[in-house]
Amino acid sequence: MAVRWEEFLERVRERGEYDTRHEAERAARVVLALLGAHVVGEERSALAARLPETFALILLNPLPAAEPLTPERFVRATAAWIEGATEETAKWDVGAVLSTVAEAAGEDLTRRLLLQLPVGYDLLFGHPQPI
Repeated sequence: MAVRWEEFLERVRERGEYDTRHEAERAARVVLALLGAHVVGEERSALAARLPETFALILLNPLPAAEPLTPERFVRATAAWIEGATEETAKWDVGAVLSTVAEAAGEDLTRRLLLQLPVGYDLLFGHPQPI
């Protein structure tokens, strides 16, 4: 079952320590657009089904990625898309959104998503994997 819009945004706002929902929404839109370009197939569809409709559509209709981004490049790309962001603030944005995504996805789906992504994304999702 999908997480409600208000609930999802409130969790991102709390985790990101944003002053407004607008800031949380901006971060969520950017991070989910980038994530959607890097996960495919059944996992992307399953994740979309657990997100609020607007965010599901962003995840399902990303701009195509030329190549998979390392976690560091994912953070840099996030910083480039959020006005006034630095790599440090973008890391905070990514962590706030992806940890909320992981919570909505559940353990099994999060694990399957991480298998599609380059090494190191587990930390961005707040789910460090054993070595």
